[in-house]
Amino acid sequence: MPKSLTDGHIKLAWLTERPVDPNRPTVAELNAGIGGPKGIGDYVLLSDWTFGPTDSEVINERAVSDAGSANAFGMGNYAAGMTVFRYFDADTGKVDEVEDLLFQTVKVKGTPAWAYMRETGQDESEAWTPADELYFGAEVTTDSPQRPGEGGNIKRRVPLQVAKGYPNCEVAAGV
Repeated sequence: MPKSLTDGHIKLAWLTERPVDPNRPTVAELNAGIGGPKGIGDYVLLSDWTFGPTDSEVINERAVSDAGSANAFGMGNYAAGMTVFRYFDADTGKVDEVEDLLFQTVKVKGTPAWAYMRETGQDESEAWTPADELYFGAEVTTDSPQRPGEGGNIKRRVPLQVAKGYPNCEVAAGV
């Protein structure tokens, strides 16, 4: 298969319950997340979606006799954040309890969650399957949602703090 554009190939899961093995969530656990089997892709702004590893800490391990630099990689670092579209009832103008569910679960600072991202040649609409490669999974905590500015759809930027990251994990078989 040739190279693949990311358009329509990113599938996101947002779980409010910790998977039994966060490094290998099951199909059932991913499907139990916000948005069900479809995931949360329709509710998150792509242009500022941040989710994954960043540069690791660097430790200077140079011996007295070394002539050059002898840096070693230390602890891994991760970045995460998302802008969530808000949804309101067309008749009443009040919160749409179904469509606005993602925002309702992230609007309180300090809320824990587990997020997963599949970015492969599979379409976003394809179901989760055992052995799916996941670019990244993480245990995150929400910060206070922020108003991103004027114009466009009503939305909120939600900074996330990664407590534990799971780079290049996969979907487990089983329930």
